[in-house]
Amino acid sequence: MATLALVRHGQSQWNLENRFTGWVDVPLTDLGRIEARRAGELLAATGVHFDVAFTSALVRAQDTLAIMLEVLGQTGLPIERDEALNERHYGSLQGLNKAETAQKYGAEQVHIWRRSYDIPPPEGESLADTAARTLPYFEKAIMPLLRKGKDVLVAAHGNSLRSIVMRLDDLTREQVLELNLDTGVPLLYEFDENGNVVTKRILHP
Repeated sequence: MATLALVRHGQSQWNLENRFTGWVDVPLTDLGRIEARRAGELLAATGVHFDVAFTSALVRAQDTLAIMLEVLGQTGLPIERDEALNERHYGSLQGLNKAETAQKYGAEQVHIWRRSYDIPPPEGESLADTAARTLPYFEKAIMPLLRKGKDVLVAAHGNSLRSIVMRLDDLTREQVLELNLDTGVPLLYEFDENGNVVTKRILHP
């Protein structure tokens, strides 16, 4: 059996300010660091000892991972960082307050950009575009380790992780649009030797 833990980064400064963040490198808030520590504590309570960790090219995910590994006592763990795990790129919307964006473009249009599967915002990515870079990386870099029985920790972002959960939970396009992942709340999957999901748990605090 192998374990995969998926953790969305703790609250960032732009989460707090209700801005579209995307690929902009924004730090964690004090609450975000607390959430990351709590995530580490929840994972520690499971008794899982990870073999390798993955994260994105963005500091909020990297810092979340570092805090979790400190709590787990595994600061020497091998880490692979790749922009394939980055958040969805919001293009022209990045940095804009979500309420102001609705005023500028219209609430209905913004809702379409945020909650459709394959319609991107201007100069940005749709969820389908995000999945198109995240899932091949997941299949190439992470799934082979799970099939070998390795325990893997991934600290990433709401939309890159939604893409992975869509694949693991066999969700439809409609179902994944209703999926929301909370900051700092680990999802724990167990796999058999063929890479099939056996169990899934959400580690609520």
